[in-house]
Amino acid sequence: MQLTTVTKQELFSKHGLLKSKTDTGSPESQIALFTHRIKHITEHLKVQKKDYSTQQGLLKLVGQRKKLLNYLMKTDIKRYRSILGELELRK
Repeated sequence: MQLTTVTKQELFSKHGLLKSKTDTGSPESQIALFTHRIKHITEHLKVQKKDYSTQQGLLKLVGQRKKLLNYLMKTDIKRYRSILGELELRK
């Protein structure tokens, strides 16, 4: 899967802190990008069950997203709760 620049700009404009297309460094935009990639890889692994290298990459992405979510939870709980609601990470 290769993310196009248009897809990335849409993700960043929806979930970025400044709500601009160039806001790539905020934790919200990075979490949104990781979540998009995780969903895509999960769909791939449903078809290709024995693709262990992709499975390892998925676990690394989940770990990176978890670290960013923990950072956001410690620094600003309102932003943390808003990103959980926007991306529907918790039910």
